[in-house]
Amino acid sequence: MGKKLWSVFTDDMDHCYFTGSPYVERHHIFEGRMGNKTKSEERGFIIPLRYDLHPNGARFKATKENRKIDGFLKRKAQRYYEEHYGTREEFIEEFGKSYL
Repeated sequence: MGKKLWSVFTDDMDHCYFTGSPYVERHHIFEGRMGNKTKSEERGFIIPLRYDLHPNGARFKATKENRKIDGFLKRKAQRYYEEHYGTREEFIEEFGKSYL
């Protein structure tokens, strides 16, 4: 059995955050360098997205609207961080840069 991923943005990890579709992949809002994927898991910065909306997914559809999803979610997560976890400076220290 895999990790139990959770989100600060939804209790329903089985339906797309935007469309309600049950065909989802779980998106780590921050990935890559500095262990950001693990930090996303620890902070609850995971979001269920329909497979064609998942910016890092193999079946992502690169439409004008879909290209905006990643930035939108990064800004949303940073705002949440600053309201619940720490300052902007602490966010930058943890995730490498500001998205706001």
